[in-house]
Amino acid sequence: MTVEILTGEYRPWILPEGFDIVELDLGCGKGGFLLSLAEKFPDRLVIGADVMLGRLRKVARKVTRRGLTNVRLLRVNAWEFVAHNLADNAIDRIHILCPDPWPKARHRSKRLVTSEFVGRTTGKLKKNGVLHLSTDHGEYLQFMNAAISPLSCLRADASTISDIAMIKTDFEADFEKAGCTVSHLAYRAARRL
Repeated sequence: MTVEILTGEYRPWILPEGFDIVELDLGCGKGGFLLSLAEKFPDRLVIGADVMLGRLRKVARKVTRRGLTNVRLLRVNAWEFVAHNLADNAIDRIHILCPDPWPKARHRSKRLVTSEFVGRTTGKLKKNGVLHLSTDHGEYLQFMNAAISPLSCLRADASTISDIAMIKTDFEADFEKAGCTVSHLAYRAARRL
């Protein structure tokens, strides 16, 4: 398994053929969620995208050891991927799980989950596609809700992630061991933007 480098590439990324359902783990980190998802659903294409090449290489080794053939790994900045590489109406479910909350006031502009980013990301979902978010940070949870509330194209629907409720990210597992609650939000794209 190799990691495809898309950083600085301003061209469409072509989805591999042969999969009816496509899931994107945007910011896949150490890959715990991605690997479990790919194992649970071998008929689905599971894309892991992250900016950290070292982490992605470790995930690639795990993919190879487990013999998973339904995983693709991309090194890419999330904003660039959504803006330049990912086609509209391409993804069934997008997971943005435990992104960096940038808790200091002076860093909040670096937060990924903003109305603009979510609006752009929603356009990448297929009809009735799902946006799945999570965080352990209470203030970021409020920020996420505020970012999504003006987007009439998204409807809260927790049932859209019931099939993966037991799958945890590495960060989520660590947070739960430390006694922290991780909140999940799930939205169905009611219509395209």
